[in-house]
Amino acid sequence: MTKKKAFKPGSATIAQNKRARHEYFIEDEYEAGLVLQGWEVKSLRAGKANIGDSYVILKDGEAYLFGANFTPLNVASSHVVCDPTRTRKLLLNQRELDNLYGRINRDGYTVVALSMYWKNAWCKVKIGVAKGKKQHDKRNDLKDKEWAVDKARIMKHAGR
Repeated sequence: MTKKKAFKPGSATIAQNKRARHEYFIEDEYEAGLVLQGWEVKSLRAGKANIGDSYVILKDGEAYLFGANFTPLNVASSHVVCDPTRTRKLLLNQRELDNLYGRINRDGYTVVALSMYWKNAWCKVKIGVAKGKKQHDKRNDLKDKEWAVDKARIMKHAGR
């Protein structure tokens, strides 16, 4: 039996938050670095990350990632306490932090994690400034996606 690969074999993507694009309008995206411990890097290399419920909190002039779950490997050291849902600091420029502060001070805006990936040897998180969707917005998006699939099917058969 083969080992479970990261998100896609040969891909730099570790994890994606597909629900974020369904639940929110993403207005702006930023790339942030992560402060990680050794066991977390090993877990990420094995593809054992989940950012489905993660969001970003800005406090004391710094950004922190909450709710990301990195499952520790069985071979992790026994003298290190592995907390899978530990709060992780995000590395952003001061200008980017100021921009995020200004944007989330408006009502209804939040910052969510969209995806996690490798860039060279560094783990990066794509975060987005988001505004929540209403139920009718979600239905409209679903109709648009279904129409795009139907349109592609029609165009494929029309060329024959």
